[in-house]
Amino acid sequence: MALTALEASKARATDKPQKLADGGGMYLLVQPNGAKYWRLDYRFAGKRKTLAVGVYPDVSLSDARERREAARKVLANGADPGSVKKAQKAAGVALAENSFEIVAREWLSKFSKNWKESHTQTITVRLVNDVFPWLGARPIGEITAPELLTVLRRIESRGALDSAHRVSAICGQVFRYAIATGRAQRDPSADLKGSLPPHKGKRLAAITEPVQIGKLMRDIDGYSGTFIVRCAFKLSPMVFLRPIELSRAEWAEIDLDKAEWRIPADKMKMKALHIIPLSTQAVAILREVHALTGTGKYVFPSVSSSTKPMAKNTILAALRSMGYTSTEMTAHGFRHMASTLLNEQGFNADAIERQLAHKASGVRATYNAAEYLPERRRMMQHWADYLEGLKAGADIIPLRANSVA
Repeated sequence: MALTALEASKARATDKPQKLADGGGMYLLVQPNGAKYWRLDYRFAGKRKTLAVGVYPDVSLSDARERREAARKVLANGADPGSVKKAQKAAGVALAENSFEIVAREWLSKFSKNWKESHTQTITVRLVNDVFPWLGARPIGEITAPELLTVLRRIESRGALDSAHRVSAICGQVFRYAIATGRAQRDPSADLKGSLPPHKGKRLAAITEPVQIGKLMRDIDGYSGTFIVRCAFKLSPMVFLRPIELSRAEWAEIDLDKAEWRIPADKMKMKALHIIPLSTQAVAILREVHALTGTGKYVFPSVSSSTKPMAKNTILAALRSMGYTSTEMTAHGFRHMASTLLNEQGFNADAIERQLAHKASGVRATYNAAEYLPERRRMMQHWADYLEGLKAGADIIPLRANSVA
């Protein structure tokens, strides 16, 4: 049964806290010292939570009910009212309920649950530094395309064109969320297509000329760093992995007898299980390092702690220590090296893309980790043989798809 204003005012303290229910999960909490607080119990993500609605009588019964309904609306939109309230408080200014900043923080609260912490932090920093100071207090339904363009131009003017495009995309997601939740009619970012110069991403440097690849393989063979890093360095050209994926390798993922490495979906950029057929050369490297690190979790543990993986920039640092500059070769460049040479030599492009763990598109959008696996096994062995031949000093070694069919 709902409370009345008279009951709220006449509620008296006892020797224990009292909860006077008003309905919808809200109640007036009367403490033994006489203090009265409005509280709202709710469930979010399967957990019971309590929201502080206000202090009575500063917040009247009718005001408390309005706040309860606002919180229930946030909950209905899939966000946590408690997190949204904290975000509003963190904003440091009194913002309208439908301001761009409040809606953006509510959007973050709802969708960031499935993001990596680093990604959430990046999105938040971009909004706080580049958008909120100029658009944060504006009602989201009133923001125009020219206003948003002014914000993006400000980012572009400091030479951060890529960031300008990314901020535009982020704002577009916030506007579309506002439309879905009834707080805006349209997405002004959609009107800005072509208003920013296209951003051409920089291709990470990679060596793709066979003679130079042979020299690189010999340099890697002679690398004078620690044994663990040397093994990781030798393996890097053979497995087509991103540097962070290689650095976090775990023994539980690798079956040396089957010559297979299965990386769980949550560790891959595309969030899909990835299978790496291991060449005999790769298996030999892993067996060698297994003698040292096989009793631990990580194949390539950190030099500072065996319970942590090797730093993701370790291979890049090794390249730099050998004199390879950022315009010559990068750790990521081993992927481009393999892709370029294997495509030139006629291997199945789809098999190459699958081994690179690139996400399929169109009818192939459903990721099948084992797709083209027999062909990929042959391809990975011949790629390792090819690298070994170049390291031995050959100028050109035939590596054609029809030779392994």
